[in-house]
Amino acid sequence: MQIIRYADRAGARVAVQDGRAVRPLLARSVAELLTLPQAELREILARPGQALPASAPIRLLPPVDGLTEVWASGVTYERSSAARQEESQAADVYARVYTAERPELFFKSQAWRVCGDGEPVGIRPDSLVSVPEPELALACNARAEIVGVTICNDVSSRSIEGENPLYLPQAKVYTGACAIGPGIVPAWELPGIGSLAISASVRRGSGTVWHGETSTAQLHRGLDELVAYLFRHACFPHGVILSTGTGLVPELDFTLMPGDEVRIDIAGIGSLTNVVRPATAEWFGWLTPEPDRARLP
Repeated sequence: MQIIRYADRAGARVAVQDGRAVRPLLARSVAELLTLPQAELREILARPGQALPASAPIRLLPPVDGLTEVWASGVTYERSSAARQEESQAADVYARVYTAERPELFFKSQAWRVCGDGEPVGIRPDSLVSVPEPELALACNARAEIVGVTICNDVSSRSIEGENPLYLPQAKVYTGACAIGPGIVPAWELPGIGSLAISASVRRGSGTVWHGETSTAQLHRGLDELVAYLFRHACFPHGVILSTGTGLVPELDFTLMPGDEVRIDIAGIGSLTNVVRPATAEWFGWLTPEPDRARLP
């Protein structure tokens, strides 16, 4: 079972999807669900409405909306630490944060900037090296409870961040740089989230130009630890999506190109697939504070 957002001719809706069956919920948004304690959320998800007809025209939306923010963790895998040191002119910064008590946490996106499964992701035209970052993302409610999991592609500019760590916001936060989906799997539906297989591939034309595999078991930090630090002196009344960092980083001679297809698979959650486009208004003009209007079928 997954919590999904979808658009029909009337607007955006929230539902649970089990197999092919889509059952609308009474909640108006995912943000509303994330205001609830876990026990109440479980009750709501256990009482969905009647399934939509199989022929109903709907379009899947990213499972984040309203005032829910997306945050991310950095340098949480050994591979990420090594890659950041390789690319950076200030390598010791990344070596120190990997072993430090306090994790790296940073803001990634407002809900309305998030791209969903099947939608494009962006790369900066002023970046020499851009990469996908396949990550397990945690859906946390307002009480800092991990109530679900999903997939995040934390698209990043390695060359901009490597030039100076202070350029991190420009390397991480720009048009089309965050994709989440396909839905949110309730945490109680997927035991063992600390050891989920993750794979990612990039197709260019008819061939695969990069592929990688890892597991959340390789995380250097605990999931509860990351959430605790995020909520330490911050509140999220409408919940938050926390992406937990990547263990898959291509070599420095690889960069994403327009037209590439990025696919990320996490066991028990599903697949997130996006085609790469330049992060310009030509390709992302629809990504506005009310993007659902442009996503209606």
